[in-house]
Amino acid sequence: MLTAALAFGLFSASAVAIDAQSYAGFCVPLNPPELPSDAELVREFAEMLREEFEQYLIEVTAYFQCIDAERDRAWREAAEVTAQYGALLEALRRMPP
Repeated sequence: MLTAALAFGLFSASAVAIDAQSYAGFCVPLNPPELPSDAELVREFAEMLREEFEQYLIEVTAYFQCIDAERDRAWREAAEVTAQYGALLEALRRMPP
């Protein structure tokens, strides 16, 4: 049952548009633009290539922001779990053997 729910969740997540390179804390890595090795192709598609590189730079900025936000969230979560673990250890220490 869990496998079916997980598969449905993954399918559902992939069907949703990803905003700012993030969906539920998952930052989507980018594929960098490729520069043709043929100078004639570079010249012929210069405007398209320029747009591609500029779009990548915009998106990579959003990707960095996503990574930073996820790192901050993970630090807060780790601090909370550490506090809960400390409380658990303290509760266990106080229990009679």
